[in-house]
Amino acid sequence: MLHDPAQLDLMFQALADPARRQMVERLSRGPASVSQLAEPLAMSLSAVVQHLAVL
Repeated sequence: MLHDPAQLDLMFQALADPARRQMVERLSRGPASVSQLAEPLAMSLSAVVQHLAVL
């Protein structure tokens, strides 16, 4: 559990983006490659990698 308000803010900021939430949901079902995460999203692989860096 996060007890530092700044860390909690960062977590909510990361999850505020719908694409990142979709990636987290997909990863909750098991490992996935960047290509697999990008497949349902309308974005490039480099954009997916940037989102993953935020997560």
